[in-house]
Amino acid sequence: MAQGVARSGRAARFRGRLNGTAPRAALAPAPPAVPRGAVVLLGMAGAVVTIGGMRVVAGFLAPLLLALMLAVTVSPLTTWLRGLGTPTWLATTATVTTVYLLLFLLGGALVLSVARLIDLLPAYADELASLRGDLTGAVEALGGGGQSVRDLIATVEPGTIESVLADVLGTVAGVASNSIFLLAVLLFMCLDAAHLPDRLEVAQRERPQVVGALRSFAQGTRRYLLVSTIFGLIVAVIDTGVLWALGIPLPLLWGLLSFITNYIPNIGFVIGLIPPALLGLFEGGPDLMLSVIVLYSVVNFVIQSIIQPKVVGDAVGLSTTVSFLSLVFWAWVLGPLGALLAIPLSLLAKGLLVDVDPATRWIAPLLSGGSTAPAAPRSGPGRR
Repeated sequence: MAQGVARSGRAARFRGRLNGTAPRAALAPAPPAVPRGAVVLLGMAGAVVTIGGMRVVAGFLAPLLLALMLAVTVSPLTTWLRGLGTPTWLATTATVTTVYLLLFLLGGALVLSVARLIDLLPAYADELASLRGDLTGAVEALGGGGQSVRDLIATVEPGTIESVLADVLGTVAGVASNSIFLLAVLLFMCLDAAHLPDRLEVAQRERPQVVGALRSFAQGTRRYLLVSTIFGLIVAVIDTGVLWALGIPLPLLWGLLSFITNYIPNIGFVIGLIPPALLGLFEGGPDLMLSVIVLYSVVNFVIQSIIQPKVVGDAVGLSTTVSFLSLVFWAWVLGPLGALLAIPLSLLAKGLLVDVDPATRWIAPLLSGGSTAPAAPRSGPGRR
């Protein structure tokens, strides 16, 4: 009889485990949770290792990410051509040709701008010598300076400026030295982009959140480039007109340079301002240079610092502060191309680290621009 009672007791405990009603003493103890502080420290350590590795391979990684951004941007062209009944090989060829032409035009314009400025400097040797003398006299009249200041002023000559610009041109050439790798990777990515929508449909069945984050990154990148292109054209037209009215040489070239540098958030217009400001100094002295700086700053402050950040923030979901910090961070990690890719890379990081996980989506409103006020509670029965 005792054995029967024991067997019935074991049977009852077994049924309890199956039904989830077993006594607490019969359940295995839950494993201890990892302290949140340890999770944070491990995450920070992983981020440091990842960022350090990205800096080590920046020469390889930056062109690869640029190719990814360009492929994502032009992929709708392939889809549109295929929707019109164009053969896949012809649609892909048209897409690759289009993006190659854009790269050559923009890169060539940037190199031409620096090269033309270097060519123009020797013609202003007398003006620069006169300006150097006036500056030395002004410093001595103020009772300051000393030998160190006079030596510093003496170093300002066409050869010194040409050396600095040659270093800039060398940096641009160094970026362009990876062009063969960039063009090859871009070709393969454009070939894969023709079948990417079908592959994403298959992957979405297993990982809908990951695919949704990637699509959000792609749409945000296209919106950012579209907004930057529109505002870049506006700024380029206005800057060209201003330079033409002030009599600055080669206004069309500097307008094109301002269009290209508009893709670099926050500080792009400063880079585009340097050549016309220097030519203004040589052509008409400090007054003309100051006029160029003031007019450039007014135009770019109103358009790029007030209007454009608001539109970009609403388009891609990043605040102005996050955009600026992205520029500093990615330029430090990847070099010159990092400044150009700052916003798209931040969108990619946001998609893979924030949007992909429901547990971290609460961070998205903290990163976004514009108003994210919570919706008003709905009125229900008994609620007024």
